[in-house]
Amino acid sequence: MSIGNSPEDDRPSDDRLDRLADESPAGDRQADNRPSIGRVLQQARIDAGLTVDEVSTSTRVRIPIVHAIEQDDFSRCGGDVYARGHIRTLARAVGIDPAPLIAQYDEGHGGHPPQPTPAAPLFEAERIRSEPRRPNWTAAMVAAIVAVIGFVGFTAFSGGDDGDGSKSVAEGSTPASSKPAEKPKPNKPADPKPDPSDSAIAGVPRDKVTVKVDAADGRSWISAKDHNGRTLFDGVLEEGQAKTFQDKQKIDLVLGDAGAIELYVNGKHVENEFEPGQVERLTYTKGDPEVG
Repeated sequence: MSIGNSPEDDRPSDDRLDRLADESPAGDRQADNRPSIGRVLQQARIDAGLTVDEVSTSTRVRIPIVHAIEQDDFSRCGGDVYARGHIRTLARAVGIDPAPLIAQYDEGHGGHPPQPTPAAPLFEAERIRSEPRRPNWTAAMVAAIVAVIGFVGFTAFSGGDDGDGSKSVAEGSTPASSKPAEKPKPNKPADPKPDPSDSAIAGVPRDKVTVKVDAADGRSWISAKDHNGRTLFDGVLEEGQAKTFQDKQKIDLVLGDAGAIELYVNGKHVENEFEPGQVERLTYTKGDPEVG
């Protein structure tokens, strides 16, 4: 994403990168004389005519973290996953390619991204889903047997009068006890089926907050906590996987790649405009969302 200028105008030129490398202290230089990640992001922001406050507002990265990253201090990011997400988000905001900066970060922090954190077994989202009611086959079998016995008994009873009854009918006489055929009753119009979204909302408990996280567009690391701060899930959702979380007061979420996630809160789909790779912190309660 570029603010005010095109990515080509905001991207630092090779001459500027060489100048940054010559002016940076020895402690800030890389082994191959490249300018540091923070210096590149800071210079690109200045060239784009943006302040730290403007970058923080557009990216939702807090101001102290933006300052720290521009000083090559990644300790406030909360880990390598967050650091990469912040670098990618800030680079796009100032109009430069984030890939070289992320590669440079990996070279200086172990060379490879960390392995996905195993899912915490404290909470299985599937357990909160109500199990579908199984059909009562015993009752159905009993009802079928009773119906068969009744039909056989009625047939046997009616068959005993076939001698005289059939003859009188054949001769055209009408039994006195015969009743006129009942007129067919008009079919009542079927009740309209409820809207699928209304059914989904009705199935969600109103005294709790229910959040479904669906990795519909790609894999993403997520963290979920209840109102007491207890971790419900901390791990990676592969593309196509989904988790549902429930608490009586609120659910706190951290999404490592918010652009790959679809959210459903209290049975309603939450529209979002998150960019791919954007780190997002969210909190939902029983009254959310107001408009879904």
